[in-house]
Amino acid sequence: MSNRLSRTGHVSLVGAGPGDPELLTIKALRSLEKADVVLFDSLVTQDILDLARRGAARICVGKRAGRPSCRQEDINALMLQLARTGKNVVRLKSGDPSVFGRSGEEIRTLKENGIDVTVVPGITTASALAAELKTSLTHRDHAQSVRFITAHGAGGGLPEDVNWRGLADPAMTLIVYMGARTSRTLAQRLIDAGRAASTPVIVSENVSRPNSRHAAVTLGQLACGQARMDRSSPVLLSIGDVFADAQIESPEASTKDHYDRVANLG
Repeated sequence: MSNRLSRTGHVSLVGAGPGDPELLTIKALRSLEKADVVLFDSLVTQDILDLARRGAARICVGKRAGRPSCRQEDINALMLQLARTGKNVVRLKSGDPSVFGRSGEEIRTLKENGIDVTVVPGITTASALAAELKTSLTHRDHAQSVRFITAHGAGGGLPEDVNWRGLADPAMTLIVYMGARTSRTLAQRLIDAGRAASTPVIVSENVSRPNSRHAAVTLGQLACGQARMDRSSPVLLSIGDVFADAQIESPEASTKDHYDRVANLG
């Protein structure tokens, strides 16, 4: 067994965090410094890529909604190909590999083919958002739980198996990843399931990055398309009473120059 593994490389699934390079873990940094090849997501910032070993090859394998993207099968095949030639491969993922990062599929493929794999967790965007807004996601006066969901299913729209009634619990903070394109429909379904239209919502772009932006709306306003966002940026929707006192610039106070660059929610 040891002889077989000695002829192959290693793959590390590394969390890059939400974008700020200072939020990288020490273990993630050490993985980048030892990499022969870095396979990175589209949302990984250049500042983080620059931390990889100088001689490491950098290959973008990003998947973005509505754009030409790498298929997961091709990413899996590329990891196997590189590892089999003895490379130390870093699969660099935005946020945390285990939070909507498809790490399960990649781990299974690597294990089935005898490739050693390590997972290095990263700070997920929801945690960075809470720090940026100085807000507790589980403030005991407002929330007894927090839940992460994705608003982008395999077919490009909302996932079909969402338990909307469960998500309507007013004592739960709801964090929605990849929600820009489906936000209006998502908000309306939450309201239809019983969540109050007055529920506070924070619409965030580029959390932790220099161009980070937040807007405060209500769930009803989100359902009516009264929030705007740049769909080319990573967007997070944060829903719940824990955000009621967040000091956030309102959409109306944002500059006209910004709105000239963004489109209405669809």
